[in-house]
Amino acid sequence: LSLPRTPFVFILRAMQEDEITMIYGDDPKQMTDTLLGAIHVERLIPDQGMRVILKPNLVVPATADGGATTHPEIVVSLIEYLQAHGFSNLLIAESAWVGARTDEGFDVNGYREISRKYQVPLLDVKQDAYQTVQSQGITMQISKTVMEPSFLISLPVLKGHCQTRMTCALKNMKGCLSDRSKRMFHSLGLMKPIAALNAARHADLVIVDSICGDLDFEEGGNPVQTGRMFAARDSVLCDAFGASLLGFSVSDIPYIKLAEAYGVGSADLSRLHLTELNHPKTEITARPSGAVAPLARHTCPKDACSACYGNLIHALKRMDEDGKDLPDAVCIGQGYRGVTDSGKTGVGSCTRGLGKSLPGCPPTAKAMVDFLS
Repeated sequence: LSLPRTPFVFILRAMQEDEITMIYGDDPKQMTDTLLGAIHVERLIPDQGMRVILKPNLVVPATADGGATTHPEIVVSLIEYLQAHGFSNLLIAESAWVGARTDEGFDVNGYREISRKYQVPLLDVKQDAYQTVQSQGITMQISKTVMEPSFLISLPVLKGHCQTRMTCALKNMKGCLSDRSKRMFHSLGLMKPIAALNAARHADLVIVDSICGDLDFEEGGNPVQTGRMFAARDSVLCDAFGASLLGFSVSDIPYIKLAEAYGVGSADLSRLHLTELNHPKTEITARPSGAVAPLARHTCPKDACSACYGNLIHALKRMDEDGKDLPDAVCIGQGYRGVTDSGKTGVGSCTRGLGKSLPGCPPTAKAMVDFLS
């Protein structure tokens, strides 16, 4: 995947529909502060008096380090930024999956204290009134509050999913439904319902927590450190890009193209303008565990940054799922700069001196899948 990139440049105007802005790091609060200043969120919201809804992912009562839920520091940064720019009508809204309690997710992640400190109410969508909506032939119950005039900022975690393969902006909207509609979505196979939901109500801005999303399960437990966040206005373009970071093609995630067909946005990555505010510089010492460990045995990291290494883990997972032979040892990391060895294979620009090497800093997981295959 080759994308037009504009590194190290802060956007001096409001973010456009065909843009994604990326930042790398290991401090969610600092990363969000920088990202918000770069995209000028205040210029995207039509009216200072408009209600701004922050919609994190709290699918289960678990902390963000497990790869399932949104880092609360991102929410704090957003609240501070918006309040500093004169926006006071803020609301945090979410609904855990069927069988879990949203209030437990609020408690585990410190949202009660955030609400008290910043005077921002919490809405458990399970307790809200619902508006019955018809979209693309599907009848669904959506939070009445979410359907009222507001500016909706979605804060999904980019991670694997046991049924839809991945979840990001489009699927994060499922937390705005009644439990009854969530059950119905599963009975219909999720793909068309997710796209139809977004045709009825989609996010106005998406800020993606891609710091340590889970390898393949929405409930977490096998986080993959990638140390990045990105912002987008187009949920479809956001998910198409997110799919490439996890090693998928857009065609692997049917609800993306369906949402495009329903007029939600564009899945055409050739029109994407990617701005990277910095380079991934965080060096990691790989100590993989759980489902990640068997994949890591096929890597040879030396001073690898988390974004590049995380992409490689996702690429190996996709290959394994597809029944492809995994390479014996893929070199990756800054420790290979200047190393020449015709018998080795590497990914990332740092390995350019090896016999076979995939350029990119970092290359996407999808590019790695194609290269290694």
